[in-house]
Amino acid sequence: MVTVLVTFLGLLAITFVIGRVVPIDPVLAVVGDRASRETYEAARLAMGLDDPMLVQFARYVADVAQGDLGRSVSTGRPVAEDLARVFPATLEMATLGILIGVLVGVPMGVIAAARQGSWIDQVIRVLALAGYAIPAFWLGLVGLVVFYAHFRLVGGPGRIDIFMDGMVPSRTGLLLIDSLIAGDLRAFRSAWSHVVLPATILGFFSLAYIARMTRSFMLEQLGQEYITTARVKGAPERVIIWRHAFRPIRVQLITVIGLSYASLLEGSVMIETVFSWPGIGNYLTTALLNADMNAVLGATLVIGAVFIAINKGSDLLYRLLDPRART
Repeated sequence: MVTVLVTFLGLLAITFVIGRVVPIDPVLAVVGDRASRETYEAARLAMGLDDPMLVQFARYVADVAQGDLGRSVSTGRPVAEDLARVFPATLEMATLGILIGVLVGVPMGVIAAARQGSWIDQVIRVLALAGYAIPAFWLGLVGLVVFYAHFRLVGGPGRIDIFMDGMVPSRTGLLLIDSLIAGDLRAFRSAWSHVVLPATILGFFSLAYIARMTRSFMLEQLGQEYITTARVKGAPERVIIWRHAFRPIRVQLITVIGLSYASLLEGSVMIETVFSWPGIGNYLTTALLNADMNAVLGATLVIGAVFIAINKGSDLLYRLLDPRART
């Protein structure tokens, strides 16, 4: 717990320094560039920017501890409220994406390692390479043209059909869950049709990384002497692969999956832009374009906190899967 607090304090220090070194005047962002000198100085004094840096940092930490991330210049609302509104959209899409990445990528990596050098291995390696090489925005645009505009198999941009927007009571911020809680299956089908394509595209990029790493881990295990011994003893190949070779790599896969999930939560800016998805990536992009530093720093802080939380969760899973880590 102490490590988490120290890490989060370091994250606060980094965001604080970023807010002070960027060439954007926070006072002008509030009062405008046509304000008088007296108004400018009064606003600067009210914002505490004349205080020593340590005093400003202590005030910043105290505000964050109370959930106060400042007020967004773009929306006019508290940044914490904006983030509470947009983060569930990213969480919903990224969670579906990582589920696709794990459920498809792990078996692909295992099969590729078990069939090393075969045509199946070559196909999986090409798909994994494509996941690294294809730009996200291009794949998103192609997906919209093919599956939405041409075949009408999925919903278009946004989280839900426009005539249903705001009709589902928000309990969790996750439209799929909220629509089920409300018993509105029509809204659920609409939300599902809108999220399935961007989530699948994110899942494709995720499974490319997961499949590649799984294959690498499995090849290392399949080359060990205990695997050769199991084969000499006549153990079935399925048992050798999934019981003897796969089990030791589960701890390594936790790290890979955790990093992939965290990257989907913070790195889906292009997909959110292409699909007009009202998530944290889209919010951060808009804030950057409008020089809204409170929103930028608040979003950065949330993304960093997500990384810390996922790393802590990975450590807990280590201890569950590997008894040696409990000592």
